[in-house]
Amino acid sequence: MTDTVPVRRPRKDAAANRAGLLVAAARTLAVDPGASVDAIARAAGLSRRALYGHFDDRDALLRELIASGAQRFNAIADDLDLASGPAPVVLARLTGRLWGEASHVQVAAAIALDERHVEESAAALAPLRRALMSLVSRGQDDGTLRTDVAAPTLARLIEETARTVLVRLDASSPEARSLVVRSVLSIAGLSWREAETVIAAHPDVVAEV
Repeated sequence: MTDTVPVRRPRKDAAANRAGLLVAAARTLAVDPGASVDAIARAAGLSRRALYGHFDDRDALLRELIASGAQRFNAIADDLDLASGPAPVVLARLTGRLWGEASHVQVAAAIALDERHVEESAAALAPLRRALMSLVSRGQDDGTLRTDVAAPTLARLIEETARTVLVRLDASSPEARSLVVRSVLSIAGLSWREAETVIAAHPDVVAEV
């Protein structure tokens, strides 16, 4: 008779600790992008040693956060029909839905500001960036978005504007989603009155989902 060694499955508390570390890291880094391993572990109610039991180092933890956030963002862009309406409306809707992942959005924005992870973040978000570029090009072609700058530059301006607003807003503020949407529409070429018209006609772009 041959003895078989059962496959060990991760203990439930180990899986919970790992998930807790990721949540704590997202919250901590959203406030302080330079937060230490000790600060993240304390926020999760765990020791530094416990953190290293799940991640080799701080960069490994950040890489998982980047991958997790990018997967969520790319899925939103993939699910949204970019040809479903006027470019400003779709842009507002995309911005609002991304804000729906507020905790992930803020930590992704904070991490992206860390020069050590710029290229990694950009690569992970490539599908979302392609979708934004396509939307901007369509809006410029039909004249609904500003045409005084090239499409790649405008797409980058939109991205940087959103990131700047995100890291300076309290994600729990009831006005945060509307402010992000208005800021993005503004840099895309709409006046504040035109942005107001878009939101009034399509309240779902700032509604909680």
